[in-house]
Amino acid sequence: MIDFKQLAQQYESEMVQDLTDLIAFPSLTDESSISKEAPFGQPLKETLDWFLNRCESLGFNVDNVDGYAGVASYGTQSTSIGLLGHLDVVPVGEGWTKDPFKAVIENGVIFGRGTGDDKGPTIAALYALRILKDLNIPLKHQLQLIVGVDEETGMRCMDYFTKNRKIPDFGFVPDAYFPLIYGEKGIANIVLRSHKPTIIQSFHAGERPNIVIGKAKLVVNTQHNQHALEWYQNAHRLQVDVNVLDDTLVEYTFYGDYTHASTPHKGINASYHAFNFVGSVYNDELSLEAASLISDVMGKSLNIAFDGVHMGWLSTNCGIVSVENNHTALTIDIRYPNDVNIDWIEDRVSDKLASTSFGYEIVAHKGPHFVDPSSTLVQTLHRVYKELSNDDFTPPLTMGGGTYARTMPNFVAYGMKFITKPQLAHVGDAHQKDEGIEIEDLVLATAIYAKALYELAYENA
Repeated sequence: MIDFKQLAQQYESEMVQDLTDLIAFPSLTDESSISKEAPFGQPLKETLDWFLNRCESLGFNVDNVDGYAGVASYGTQSTSIGLLGHLDVVPVGEGWTKDPFKAVIENGVIFGRGTGDDKGPTIAALYALRILKDLNIPLKHQLQLIVGVDEETGMRCMDYFTKNRKIPDFGFVPDAYFPLIYGEKGIANIVLRSHKPTIIQSFHAGERPNIVIGKAKLVVNTQHNQHALEWYQNAHRLQVDVNVLDDTLVEYTFYGDYTHASTPHKGINASYHAFNFVGSVYNDELSLEAASLISDVMGKSLNIAFDGVHMGWLSTNCGIVSVENNHTALTIDIRYPNDVNIDWIEDRVSDKLASTSFGYEIVAHKGPHFVDPSSTLVQTLHRVYKELSNDDFTPPLTMGGGTYARTMPNFVAYGMKFITKPQLAHVGDAHQKDEGIEIEDLVLATAIYAKALYELAYENA
C-alpha cells in the first residue's frame, strides 16, 4: 500500500524552495507593460515563464497558452483530469511586518503574498503530479496542472483557455478549503452612482471589489470636531488619523481590517465608518445615504438579504470608493446563493435605490457553480481527505468565494486550507497582511492531492 504522506514528506525541502522562488515574483497585473506576449503585463509573464520552466525541468510536457495560462501535463490519454491553480495575487495592502515578496520562514510557517492564495496550493498540486509521475504507475486519464494569471481580476485567463484548448473532463481546484467545496455562490459587482452634493472634497479607497477596505482616507470641507471624533473612535474602537489642512479643510484616515469579500463579516470596512462619521457628525446627506447602503454585509441595506439552503446567506462588500467633484461611485461585491438569480437581485436593488440619489450599473457577473454532492468526484475526494486527515466529521461544503471551478463543468474546489484547523493569530489568511501557511499543511495537502489523483486516475483503482 502506498504511503502518500511519506512520499510527500520526501519532497518537502524542494517544495519550500520552489514556493520561496515563486513568492519572489510580484505577480500583479501591470497595465503599463501589457503586450501580445504579456496580456496581463510583464510581471505575470515572468511568473508564468518561470513556473513552466520549472515544470519542464521536472519532466512534464508544458504548453504556454499565449501568456494567458500554462499547462504542465503527464500522459497522453484521451481523457484528462485537471488541477487548476493561479499565480497572480491581490495587492499587498498595509500593515505587513515582513516583506510580502520575500519568503520568510518562522517556526514552521512560510510567509509571503500568495502563500495561501494560490501559489502554495499550486506548488502542492505540482508535487502531487510529480509523485504520480515518479511512481510510474499506469493511468487511465492524462493529468494536467493548468495555471492562470488573472484569477483575482476577472478570470479572463480561463475564458481564453476554455476557448482555445480542450477542457479536462473533470478535476479540482486547490484554492479553497478542505474537505471540499461543491458549490460556489454567484458573484455580481455593481456600481452605485450619485451626483448629490457633498462636503467630501476627495475620497478614494479600495483597489479590488473582492477585498474589504482596510484603510480609507478622505478630505472634507469642514472644521474639525475633535470631540465628535474621539467619541466615534471610542464607540467603534477604531483608529482614525486626522490632519487639519486649514480652517475649512480636514483630512481623515480611517483604519479597518482587510479581509476577503467572501467573508466580509471577518473584516472591518473603513469606508463605511468614514461615510458614517462624516454623515453623522456633519449632517452630510450624501454620506448618510452611502453609509446606509453599505452598512450591512448580509444585504439587508440593499434589500437583498437571503439565506440559501446549500450555500447560506447572501453577502455584500463595498470594495472600491470614489468621490470627486460631487460624483460618488461605490463598487459593491455581491455573493449570492443558487436559490436566487441576478434578475431577483436587480429588481430588489432597483426598488431600494428608488428612494435615494443613487442609481446602479452591473459591471461584472458570474452565476453560481454547483456539483452534485453525491457524485463520484465529490465522494472520492471526500473519502481521500478523511483517510489522510483523520477528520470524519466535516461534510463537503459550499462557500462565497469564487474559484476557477466555476469556469469548467465537473470541477470542485479542494483545499488546501484545513477548515478544522484554527488560524494562527500571527499568520494572515488569504488577502490579509502577513499571509502565510504552515509547511506541514503544504505537505499534507500534497499527499491528499496525490492520493486523490491516484484514486481517480490509476488504471487498476
